[in-house]
Amino acid sequence: MRERMRRRKKKQENETEATGRVGQQKPPVDEFHPEPVVPTYGERAAAEEPEMALPTAEDARLETEVQPEEPSTAPAGVPEQRPVPSGKAARPPKGVVVLAIGLPGSGKTTWFKRRGVTPLSSDMLRSILFDDITEQRWQGLVFSTLRSLLRARLIAKMPWNYVDASNLAPHERRQWIKMAKGFGYDVNAVFFDVPLEVCLERNRKRERQVKEDLVRRMAAKLKPPSFDEGFSKITVVRVKKGSASESPTED
Repeated sequence: MRERMRRRKKKQENETEATGRVGQQKPPVDEFHPEPVVPTYGERAAAEEPEMALPTAEDARLETEVQPEEPSTAPAGVPEQRPVPSGKAARPPKGVVVLAIGLPGSGKTTWFKRRGVTPLSSDMLRSILFDDITEQRWQGLVFSTLRSLLRARLIAKMPWNYVDASNLAPHERRQWIKMAKGFGYDVNAVFFDVPLEVCLERNRKRERQVKEDLVRRMAAKLKPPSFDEGFSKITVVRVKKGSASESPTED
């Protein structure tokens, strides 16, 4: 009887990442295994975040872009990959994680295409996992998988890593930043500061549209990125004045 009880106690612990199945043990939550990001696009109110203004143009880490009239034209340079001047002698980062921040229709996908970049994208994962880019029932699974893919790239020491998601508020961006910094990476933000009406107009012309009331709810939660969050560099992407229907351009 004692021998049998001893055997039961020696039950082997699950060393793999949690899959969500009953009976499987979840791994510990720490800086390298944070809880997955779950977007708060529904009716549930997000945690209160303080109002934040964008940094001033005097900050050397802030750049502005204006969306070009020809979105397919390759940019003259890739501003987010330019070195950031620093007065401190610190250990150089292993690489950079770039977070896109913006509403549907703000120009995120076009921005990546112009640079020839294939980002880690929530839309891409919905197509892979469910054969349906509009699937919204498995948000937790989508974003936990997205985080696992980024973690794999950081383990493999890939120098440049791009994440294409809305990343509306600081509490949604926090875990991305924490994981990147835990691996010794800098984190850059690319903020698409595009008026809501421009985003809605572009959304209406899309083949795959996001419901307008959802875009408006997302706009109410959108907060500009701040250096206080841990970003090493912020690039602000805006549209040309008087060109509401233009694609986003870079200043």
